[in-house]
Amino acid sequence: MAPPRYWKGYLKLSLVTCAVSLTPATSSSEKIRFHTINSETGNRVRSRYVDAETGKVVSDKDQAKGYEIEEGRQIILEEDEIEAAAVESTRTINIEQFVPADSIDWIWYDSPYYLLPEDDVAEEAFAVIREAMKATDTVGISRLVLARRERAVMLVPRDKGIVLWTLRYGDEVREADEIYGKAPQKSGEKEMVSLIQTLIKDKTVKWEPSLAQDPVQDKLKDIIAAKEKDQKKKPAKKKKDEDDEIETPNNVVSIMDALKRSIDKEKKGKR
Repeated sequence: MAPPRYWKGYLKLSLVTCAVSLTPATSSSEKIRFHTINSETGNRVRSRYVDAETGKVVSDKDQAKGYEIEEGRQIILEEDEIEAAAVESTRTINIEQFVPADSIDWIWYDSPYYLLPEDDVAEEAFAVIREAMKATDTVGISRLVLARRERAVMLVPRDKGIVLWTLRYGDEVREADEIYGKAPQKSGEKEMVSLIQTLIKDKTVKWEPSLAQDPVQDKLKDIIAAKEKDQKKKPAKKKKDEDDEIETPNNVVSIMDALKRSIDKEKKGKR
């Protein structure tokens, strides 16, 4: 069963327009989610908004969006005022510019969505835009309102469709120099780099989604299943082997020696 559409609207490039829809490219529906409950009664705990000063519960009709202009002073915005601020990009993805496909660094990427033509009539125009971006090795830049926030978005042609990435805002991305500093980059010794390359080659495998599997979710499912059956499960004591032994060094070991031992260990493991 296909997942429901997250957003429906139009893709526009100059005079070419077609109906499209967005579906999230990722899902968290399989993640285990916990409810906060009263441990004495087993009933769920309900959260409420309360006035920070009076402590009284604030009803839904009295809740509003406020922006603090200074301590103790709030500017209240109505829902229609917030919606009117970005009305033009609410239902149309108007491709305004194109940039080389490799010119946007990965750090700007936020959330991916699959962009699809909504009907048979839209397929031809959609395909023309997609194939033209492929041929020119470019991606499209536009703006779109999602969850009441106007976002810069990037359209990347991929396979039969287009992947739409929301992009992070400029003030969300830190410059690398802020973290690494502006000191000149240090180069590693050629012999050690060569040893690392050998390690990388030995450990290189074909990518599979299982490499990014979340082991915590699997363990939680096991615990929940065991509790459901009202069984007390004692964790088996892990047997120590050579890989588990942690050697506490009492002297300084050179990086070169450590690399050589790592490569020897990899070769022994393969044999």
